[in-house]
Amino acid sequence: MQTISLRQIALLVPLTLAWGLNWPVMKLGVADYPPLTFRALSLWLGLPVLGLALVVMKTPFRVPRRHWPELVWLAATNMFVWHACIILAVKALSSGRAAILGYTMPVFSAVIGALLFKTVLTRRGWLGVSACALGVGLLLWHEFTDLAGRPGYVALALVAAATWALGTQLLRHTRIEVPTLTLSFWMTALTAVVMGLLSLLFERPQWHTPGPAAWAAIAYNAVLIFGFAHAAWFYLARGLPPVASTLSVMLIPVLGVFSGALWLGETVYWQDWTAVALMMVAIVSVLWPQRQRSDNPAPGAGQPAEG
Repeated sequence: MQTISLRQIALLVPLTLAWGLNWPVMKLGVADYPPLTFRALSLWLGLPVLGLALVVMKTPFRVPRRHWPELVWLAATNMFVWHACIILAVKALSSGRAAILGYTMPVFSAVIGALLFKTVLTRRGWLGVSACALGVGLLLWHEFTDLAGRPGYVALALVAAATWALGTQLLRHTRIEVPTLTLSFWMTALTAVVMGLLSLLFERPQWHTPGPAAWAAIAYNAVLIFGFAHAAWFYLARGLPPVASTLSVMLIPVLGVFSGALWLGETVYWQDWTAVALMMVAIVSVLWPQRQRSDNPAPGAGQPAEG
């Protein structure tokens, strides 16, 4: 089993905190501000932070022309759909509920890996998928039974998670021969252009100067999310198997739920508590490595158990 190095742990801990606490931060940011415009501003302001990191670390910006079609596809699956859909879901749903739905991504990733990349999905994996489906069903049931519920935005969050899962699998299998930080910079730049165009097309009449809360949330996202967290995630996702990011993925929605309850006074329903527990079961069952058998079979007697 591959172990996690101190350097990777040093990335996982702040990544977990930054992304987990960002759910109520985003909710505050879009409370009185157009969500697509909020996201576009965060991206454009975060891009120079990421660019400065490349300069300081003496990382080249250049991506060979032959890799650009794949780079655009990676940006679309990892960032375009995720950021457009999830920020709209955060606007309509509680931050905790959006966090739970968004972090169904690892389970989608396991299914996509089995379907597209011939990764074996074990019985434990199917248990995780079933637990995830039950958790999502609870959240959907609450949205349908609550007069203020918006089940369409639940679907939007799930589309975001599924597309991000596909992007993560594609990133793990990419053969683009450039540093991950370079990939992160250009994917962020492309996403800033796309989100800017979406903001222009759909929110132009709503444009206004952000208030103090919106500016603070934009700054948080620019520096900690787009300047750091995405680059850290791409590094981990590209270089390590899924188990390397298990701790982060497990804790982020929990932080999102409870920080939203503490900071924003969001009500945590029994469906939310149950969904969090089911998502944890799902993620652990899908990502936690299986133990290798200690016995040594004779040559040709069989293959090692898969993790």
